[in-house]
Amino acid sequence: MSLELETLPKEQTIYDQVIARGVSRREFLGFCAWIGACIGVQGAGVDQVVKALETKKRIPVIWLHFQECTCCSESFLRSSHPIVADILLDKISLDYTETLMAASGHQAEQALQDTMAKYKGEYLLCIEGSVPLAEDGVYCCIGGKTAKGIAEEVAEHAKAIIAWGNCACSGCVQAAKPNPTQAMPIKKVIAGKPIINVQGCPPIAEVMAGVLVHLLAFDAIPELDNLGRPKAFYSRRVHDTCYRRPNFDAGLFVESFDDENARKGYCLYKVGCKGPTTYNSCGTIRWNGGVSFPIQSGHPCIGCSEENFWDKGPFYERLPNFPGFGVEATADTLGQVALGAAAVGVAAHAVMTNFRKRNEIGEQTGENAEKAETADAAATDDHSI
Repeated sequence: MSLELETLPKEQTIYDQVIARGVSRREFLGFCAWIGACIGVQGAGVDQVVKALETKKRIPVIWLHFQECTCCSESFLRSSHPIVADILLDKISLDYTETLMAASGHQAEQALQDTMAKYKGEYLLCIEGSVPLAEDGVYCCIGGKTAKGIAEEVAEHAKAIIAWGNCACSGCVQAAKPNPTQAMPIKKVIAGKPIINVQGCPPIAEVMAGVLVHLLAFDAIPELDNLGRPKAFYSRRVHDTCYRRPNFDAGLFVESFDDENARKGYCLYKVGCKGPTTYNSCGTIRWNGGVSFPIQSGHPCIGCSEENFWDKGPFYERLPNFPGFGVEATADTLGQVALGAAAVGVAAHAVMTNFRKRNEIGEQTGENAEKAETADAAATDDHSI
């Protein structure tokens, strides 16, 4: 009698998961092209994203929460893009998170230990929140363990670490002066592991998704800036991509939130906008389904994707002079400088026009003189004959 061997079901790829949820092939390819553009790849790079999502299995992920308000998770789960909105559960394998998992108590702790053992050296560690070090870390404990102890334990065999939001990246409000709990960002607690800082309070959901897709598609850490942020999303100032930038250059500013200039949508620099010193994708990727961001809603940028933004002065006070180019001097003189430059340009144009006309007159005078000499010579020849 022959025995039939029981075959284990094949583990689904990310593409299998997407199609099973009713996403069409066209929608899937559209997502790959869109997310590829977000992370700065084109052509063959997009093809690589498609291939990775079609052939690779979900990434095992442990998502820890420490000193924070969970706004990063809230942002991620509320993405307007249908595929991004489900990426947490469909495209990565979220094996442990205190806020979303059904298990609790000993079952939750067992899930964490099982994931670390089964996927040793393979799992991705995501951390939301800062880590307090004062009083031996008692200001943040989970299951009788301090945040510092948990972070060090789970990070030991993680493949890479993603610090979500300003809390995990630079400490945020918990680390603001006087910082009574000695809250620290992940980079000052964990050493010897690659750490990607996805800044913001919270970060944009599509930026978070882009980082995960980059890790999955290219199996490599994206190119980072000096603060450990992915350059694909943090290489340009909010000021540079802001639709109100022409108003700044023209010296047209909101003086108070209830003035006529605010209703006209003028630049918010004088009422505290930190866009000129903040690097983020708010003006390009935007929020709320890609239709708006704080400045477009009438509120100045508070610089939440920069380190220590809580301690850089009141949100509604203007920045001191900042380095830039051209007419970026001060908000008070900028309009005058722009007008002065325009006046100088007009004057220069008039001078050059005057010189050009003089040259033309001189050329014409020279031509007339030559014609006169030729006529005189001809007359002399005729008289001789």
